[in-house]
Amino acid sequence: MYHYEKKNRKSLGAQTEDELMKYILQEPIKPGQKIPNEFELAEKFGVGRSTVREAVKGLVSRGILEVRRGSGTYVINTNSLAEDPLGFGKIEDKYELALQLFEVRLMIEPEIASIACKNASEEDLLQLKKLCDETEELYLGGHNHIKKDIEFHTFIAKCSKNQVVELLLPVIHTAVLTFANVTHRLLRDETIRTHRAITEAILARDSVGARCAMITHLTYNRQTIMKIICERNSKDMEKTSDV
Repeated sequence: MYHYEKKNRKSLGAQTEDELMKYILQEPIKPGQKIPNEFELAEKFGVGRSTVREAVKGLVSRGILEVRRGSGTYVINTNSLAEDPLGFGKIEDKYELALQLFEVRLMIEPEIASIACKNASEEDLLQLKKLCDETEELYLGGHNHIKKDIEFHTFIAKCSKNQVVELLLPVIHTAVLTFANVTHRLLRDETIRTHRAITEAILARDSVGARCAMITHLTYNRQTIMKIICERNSKDMEKTSDV
């Protein structure tokens, strides 16, 4: 039977996120199944609905849950340690995490795309185009594109044929997932266009073009995160001034 355990070292939202993950594993609630609604979870954990929403948001950022409008919240993955081996899910401010991950991505991904132009096999190029097409199709169809988007970016890294780069895949994986979950498809058109530009440059083995296209893609994303953070800070200041 499931038991709720209180902890003192983390915020209430982080504690509830841990307990919700434990509940999912203990029941178990399998991928594809819906979790109870926030009223039931609030009663189960003895917390407010806002705390439940915070916990759910945390598990969404970790790729465990997916919120489907008008339907509910579903488990999409239960392998949290495998999906987050570096422990990024423990960082509570997902917006700041997204921004810092972009700083790292800007350091490495443009060069990864450039190296991929030289080292990708012909078979790799066909697969990359297929992934680009599939990601675009999901985006345009309004379907969940996140998993395929991650696959697209990680495959570019694999095309580099650099073993050290492959060890960095969890960083790229988490960055794409975190960005997708905090922006909610704000950059659909820009993403489709820049994904296509990256792909076409790699297919042409144009290393400079691939590097520039990746920088453009990441810059669009970073600017969006910066805008969200600024708006968030402004709202916090307004709340403080109203007190």
